[in-house]
Amino acid sequence: MNLKLTILGCHSATPRVNAHPTAQYLEINNRHFLIDCGEGTQRQMRKHKVGFSKINHIFISHLHGDHFFGLIGLISTLGILNRERDLHIYGPEGIEEVTNLQLKVSKTYSNFSLVFHELSSKESELIYEDEKVFVRTIPLNHRVYTNGFLFTEKENQRNLNMKAIAKLDEIETCDYRSLKIGKDFVLSNGKTIPNSELTFDPPKPKTYAFCSDTSYKPDIVPIIENADLLYHEATFLSDREDLAKKTKHSTARQAAEIAKMADVKSLVIGHYSSRYKELESFREEARIIFDPVHLAEEGKEFIV
Repeated sequence: MNLKLTILGCHSATPRVNAHPTAQYLEINNRHFLIDCGEGTQRQMRKHKVGFSKINHIFISHLHGDHFFGLIGLISTLGILNRERDLHIYGPEGIEEVTNLQLKVSKTYSNFSLVFHELSSKESELIYEDEKVFVRTIPLNHRVYTNGFLFTEKENQRNLNMKAIAKLDEIETCDYRSLKIGKDFVLSNGKTIPNSELTFDPPKPKTYAFCSDTSYKPDIVPIIENADLLYHEATFLSDREDLAKKTKHSTARQAAEIAKMADVKSLVIGHYSSRYKELESFREEARIIFDPVHLAEEGKEFIV
């Protein structure tokens, strides 16, 4: 199963005509997640053909407006669309209060329930798990409590080696499930056939690490190590490292250093400050340290 990331917004601070704040749509192992929900996210979802009905889980990194001001509008629209399934929202303490207050004051009602999962731990923790995917937090260092998120596929069952199986008449279709979950096969004469001779290893589980607003924080490296795809904010270039430190953001060079230390397969950078009129300089600065590096752009898809 491919991992597919669609960038809906990748700029910092205020929305502009051609610059939308942070929002991403992730498809991983047949699961569909929305990551952050800046102002205008639902418009971007329509523009880039992201299905509203597929999203049951929304992950909000922190409570700065460019990362969650689009949430209340999306919730309202889902109500208009007659959604009935629960919507799970993961985010910092306070997200339930601020969302419910807006719903209450605007007298907005719907047929579905909002299930909030408020986060407060400063250590990485498991916050979501089903039979196909699990999600852990990546504690970050910003001006308010902030998390990134690590999305990981669960290992698939083993693939059957049908040529090897065909040579053993005793193996029947009803035995396939046991083989897929890694069990050896014991013949009627007592001989054991190792599972490795009857199956192939499954594809390596894929991982996506989303690192939202943060200052340079090398201690996240063990959490995101060997990720297939890393998104790391790069609000500034190194010429404004002083401003990055003051505002608790990162430079393109620092994002690349994290990617290199974590030995990830590929890096995507975004959350650009509006002071920069062209973005290629971000890629050029990062590539000195790490490659491959890609620029986040609205509507751009990354497939692993």
